[in-house]
Amino acid sequence: MIAVWAPLLLPFLAAPLARRLADALPPRAAAWMLAGTSAVLAGGTLCSLGLLAAAGLLQLPPVAAIGHLSLPWLTAAAPDAPGAAAAAGLVLAALTAQAVRTARRHRLELREARAALPACAATACPAPAEGRHPDARPGHATMRRARTPQAVLAGARTLLQPGEHPLAVLDDERADAFALPGRLPLPGRPGEPGRIVVTSGMLRILTGPERAALLAHERAHLTARHHVFLALAEHAADLHPALRPLRAPLGYHLERWADEVAAARVGDRTVTARAVGRAALAASRSPWPARPRLVPAAHSGPVPRRVAALLQPRPAATATGTRLRAVAIALAACLALSTAASLEATADLHHTVEAAQRGTGAER
Repeated sequence: MIAVWAPLLLPFLAAPLARRLADALPPRAAAWMLAGTSAVLAGGTLCSLGLLAAAGLLQLPPVAAIGHLSLPWLTAAAPDAPGAAAAAGLVLAALTAQAVRTARRHRLELREARAALPACAATACPAPAEGRHPDARPGHATMRRARTPQAVLAGARTLLQPGEHPLAVLDDERADAFALPGRLPLPGRPGEPGRIVVTSGMLRILTGPERAALLAHERAHLTARHHVFLALAEHAADLHPALRPLRAPLGYHLERWADEVAAARVGDRTVTARAVGRAALAASRSPWPARPRLVPAAHSGPVPRRVAALLQPRPAATATGTRLRAVAIALAACLALSTAASLEATADLHHTVEAAQRGTGAER
């Protein structure tokens, strides 16, 4: 079962290739590529560890008896399997515990953030005027001189479409804004839509067009379910240490993805860049303490780099040079090899079981 070790080693080669390729791709394509790479390599890691543990379990007398396997044949065919299985079992137990802790932390943080929202935060919004962009600030909606929380809330809600994600405006002088994911309905518990959460302190420091860009950015996070990308990257990083360097690039490209969507919606890249910069500066002073670490926000990531990208023309697919094409081919080969090795190792284990069962028949 030599193939079983390949998925454990390939991430050390594939992760640097993925980071190199992501820098040459548009944000949306880069985010999907990084998330897909993490998922494939993490899946291969789990498969290999599971197969190693299973190969050792087959040599336990009770398991061999249940499967009608020849224990002497298995011992002779793979004498080192019990040691590898014990190590793989310990690693799987540790990874399971880490995954449970991570999922529990995310769930508790999201629950606390939802509980901190006012019950009346999610309300329907008036329809935008015909022919007007849904993220453009209506002429009658002004918050520039708003001083009361009610005035800020009334003005902010006019920036959202009906049927879009609800807006929750918190009466808090600390500047913050983020996209809070919803939750699926369960038996006995109704589902909740995702919400755009923004404090009155954040709204007060931005102009009308900047507020439109900020809300469009957060809406893009919810629409594309960027929190799923972030959760996948964090769990993949828990499974294999070589995948940890992919978390930060993925977060950056998700923010760039939302930046480009916001710039396209408001029709002004400079306004979007200014909104990102001012929001980040304000949030860095006193962020809202209940914001979950998993949720994306307009002021996350390397903000100077994002602002510089917004001040450039909209990125297109980078022309593939010889070196970049080689990187893409090498990454594709690593992913294909990891998948093929996992399938080959699974087939090897199946053949081992069949051979051990035939060995039992021969003994009889």
